[in-house]
Amino acid sequence: MAKKILPAISLGLITIFALVFLTGGATDDHKEFRQTFQIDATYYPTGNVEITFLDKSGKTTGVVMEILGMDDSFQKSYVGSEFIELVPFSQTPKYGWEIHPIVLEIDHLDFGHVQLKTEIHELDKPTPHVIYSQP
Repeated sequence: MAKKILPAISLGLITIFALVFLTGGATDDHKEFRQTFQIDATYYPTGNVEITFLDKSGKTTGVVMEILGMDDSFQKSYVGSEFIELVPFSQTPKYGWEIHPIVLEIDHLDFGHVQLKTEIHELDKPTPHVIYSQP
């Protein structure tokens, strides 16, 4: 009987350890970033994407925003801790908004250099996750 239970228990433990490893365990490495930075990129039927950025701490000194996957690369620099930018898009991309990720390179007084990446979403769709990194 013990020989039949041992593999099942082992498989269960391996599964639990794999899930903990893949989800980052109980730690939240980017909690401070999520509490500090807000970014949203919403496509409106008028043909514009509104991109908003806010640093709640007010300690961002500069931001470089780039929208990837466009025929003509869109890149713009901002000074300060917040901005709103309207970018014209003639239509919804054939393969979805995932092909146009938005990347921010942020210079922050406390965190140093931080990168944020998100995707554009339509007005009636949920806001996509933001990926944070610190090179």
